[in-house]
Amino acid sequence: MFRKKTLTARKPLKPRKSPLREWLDSIFFAVIAATLIRFLTVEAYAIPTPSMENSLMVGDFLFVSKLHYGIRTPKTPLQVPLTHQKIWGTNIPSYSTAIQLPSFRLPGFTHVKNGDVVVFNYPPAKPNEPAYPTDLKTNFIKRCIGIPGDVLEIRQEQVYINGKVLPVPTRSETSYFIKTTEVLDERFFRKYDIVNDFKSEEGPFINWQPLEAYNDSTKTSFLVGYRVNTTLDVINKFRSFDWIKGIDPIADQAGQPDARIYGSSAYNWNQDNFGPLNVPKKGTTIPINKQTIALYGPLIERYEDNKKVELTPTSIRIDGQSIANYTFKLDYYFMMGDNRHNSEDSRYWGFVPEDHIVGKAVFVWMSLDPVPADIWHKIRWSRVGRLIN
Repeated sequence: MFRKKTLTARKPLKPRKSPLREWLDSIFFAVIAATLIRFLTVEAYAIPTPSMENSLMVGDFLFVSKLHYGIRTPKTPLQVPLTHQKIWGTNIPSYSTAIQLPSFRLPGFTHVKNGDVVVFNYPPAKPNEPAYPTDLKTNFIKRCIGIPGDVLEIRQEQVYINGKVLPVPTRSETSYFIKTTEVLDERFFRKYDIVNDFKSEEGPFINWQPLEAYNDSTKTSFLVGYRVNTTLDVINKFRSFDWIKGIDPIADQAGQPDARIYGSSAYNWNQDNFGPLNVPKKGTTIPINKQTIALYGPLIERYEDNKKVELTPTSIRIDGQSIANYTFKLDYYFMMGDNRHNSEDSRYWGFVPEDHIVGKAVFVWMSLDPVPADIWHKIRWSRVGRLIN
């Protein structure tokens, strides 16, 4: 007997992808993967200004963890992947506000603590800048000084939290007046990472400048004076030079008001003497008066999702009703730069709402000197791989 042969139809072969199609598919999946990593785990940032020197330097590239404080769900989902505010190299917005979603924060490893270096969305609207949604506001990086419920005070530059001294960051910078018999130049200051090369939207950053030349009190020698912004370690090195005749800290005096300072309409505060004030905590109730309006009125008006807020120096009306007290709906944080006299921070524009927190700065993966002495010193190898603390 003979077996019948069964005939099976061959499956048609799929047409082979063209090289262009394979290349486009690879790019598509790479963009999706990078977008998910950026949203779910870590994101890369670069330091553009000296406000965190010497802890973080201009030209540092760092990774910021979204996992530490919990992933923040996007408020503005219609956005070109891997962009922030504009399409690369153009002034074309990279997003649409046609859909705006409520933002939530998933559970994280930890909470923001005093001393953490934090990336956040700059809360107030910047001059000549569009009113971006919360998750697309300009990113800032500062050190968290006060957390919700803290009582914060600055006395002669020293920060106190709940009456206790908050340790000064090891690499933080502040201002000194140096008297010397030598004329110092850019080359000298650059050896100690004291440079004036940086231009920023935050303002001019002058880390050294000659102030005056004069005879000392004995009339025996001619002295040159310099204002220098640097670390305590560098100042201690300067003290060993016999041609430096004096080093004095430069700080504003208590009671000397500064109109640029947050709350200045009701308090005689300045950058070195600030507070005491309470950092708002969700569920905390405050009375409404001139003093509390100066500190917390902008929060009630801008960030608490209240309808029709009418704010005056002495009263607040919400949805047409005058209020005598107010209970906060959000937690808030107080941020400062480690470069204490060269930082635009909470002393000038106020508190950071919890929903503006982006993540925790973890470590520096690359550091490039923006104006190196020569090409061989472009990479600052001593900073590569440095943990941020």
